[in-house]
Amino acid sequence: MTASKADMTTGPDTVAAVVRQWQAVHPGFDTGPMEIIGRVNRCAALLQQAEDAPLRRAGLTRPEFDLLGALRRTGHELTPGELARETFSSGAAVTKRLKQLTERGLVERRGDTRDRRVAHVRLTDDGRALVDAILPDQLAYETTVLSSLDPERRHELAGLLGALLGQLEGRLGGGLRV
Repeated sequence: MTASKADMTTGPDTVAAVVRQWQAVHPGFDTGPMEIIGRVNRCAALLQQAEDAPLRRAGLTRPEFDLLGALRRTGHELTPGELARETFSSGAAVTKRLKQLTERGLVERRGDTRDRRVAHVRLTDDGRALVDAILPDQLAYETTVLSSLDPERRHELAGLLGALLGQLEGRLGGGLRV
């Protein structure tokens, strides 16, 4: 089931209002991309603002949980550079978060025996237990956030976003150019 262009631009969300304003100023412009990118960006901003309740209760931020989750789901040690790639974070941000997580006893760092410049990071038992305890609540929270969409629409949305993400990730190697 797809919405018509009129349905998308006259909807109740704030992006629809922005699109209508741009169409009034520049009626010949194709605002279709804005209707999609604007909504994706707005959804991302609102999700970030809302903060993930289960993570907040555990005293974690989303980026910290993403680091812990990367270590848990891969099942082995990762370097800070690998963690940066896994979590789409900068090296400096990963370093800062790892320091905090190490101080909390959730991760451990060990130097490489062959190259002292390289560190390997692994979950501690407490870190593993925390991720395993939070994950069911986090998934339930995310399910609640998406509950207004029926399963078929969630599946369709996941597929569409996956296709867009795959295209964007494919372009990152060569840089996203207009």
